[in-house]
Amino acid sequence: MVELQIEEATSKMKKAVAATQDEFGHIRTGRASPHLLDRIEIDYYGARTPLNQIAGISVPEARMMVISPYDKSALTAIEKALQQSDLGVNPNNDGSIIRLNFPPLTEERRKILIKQVKERAEEGKIAVRNVRRHAKVEMEKMQKDGEISEDDLKRSEKELQKITDHYVEEIDKMFGHKEQELLEV
Repeated sequence: MVELQIEEATSKMKKAVAATQDEFGHIRTGRASPHLLDRIEIDYYGARTPLNQIAGISVPEARMMVISPYDKSALTAIEKALQQSDLGVNPNNDGSIIRLNFPPLTEERRKILIKQVKERAEEGKIAVRNVRRHAKVEMEKMQKDGEISEDDLKRSEKELQKITDHYVEEIDKMFGHKEQELLEV
């Protein structure tokens, strides 16, 4: 029964780490990345459609992204969505494709982005710790109901703490990597 709680907690912690990694992927570094456009949706014939479903996205250079719509009539809708997004770049429409040129990050912008990454990392760590707390409460309830002994509770709490420390450390490593990426000139 305790093993089930620990397995469930481990699974939830993995998901929290994956969500944090996903959040990091959406924060712009000095390079162009197709993941930056994952959250952008276009009003396509009255339906909200993700950009990557109606256009091909390529990165021919480190600071340039090219968007080739499958349907040329969607070009203006894509351009409008990109202008309204929080990317901070202006789309260049040449009538058949859209180019996004990513300027080098200024020192001030790098500091702001590092601050955002740090906040996302902290949110991820909080999520992992909340999973630990919830599992610990469940195990304490099991001990109170007589399903497990006090020794089993202590042993499983130690194991749960080890797992929590592992995932918190993983988030710290991801933060360090993203911070290095942002500081790269």
